[in-house]
Amino acid sequence: MSDPRIRTLKIKTGVVKRLAKEKITYEKEAAQQRDRIQKLKDQGKDEYDIRKQEEVLQESLMMVPDCQRRLVKAFEELKKILESEQDLKEVEAYVEAEKVIVDAQLQLPQQGEAPQTC
Repeated sequence: MSDPRIRTLKIKTGVVKRLAKEKITYEKEAAQQRDRIQKLKDQGKDEYDIRKQEEVLQESLMMVPDCQRRLVKAFEELKKILESEQDLKEVEAYVEAEKVIVDAQLQLPQQGEAPQTC
């Protein structure tokens, strides 16, 4: 029978991976929306259309801090599991979790830095 710790490790790894990807996606979406708004302004489009697009931008920007908060929490949980389950170091799921931790760390706010809003 499979070790339940490995199953937990795989689940937590997947959560961290998904949240890091989600944060990147929201940031890209916000950048694209900014470009779209600028194009509309440059083309002299209707003010109503521009305001609606700015609302869409704000919705994307609101998602980034929420996603960041959830990522920090999931990151810390996975890190604690890795620290407490050192005996699993040779298991593939543990190695994968270590890689995900390194990749996800790039998406975390730096010490003293406020959560990013793009």
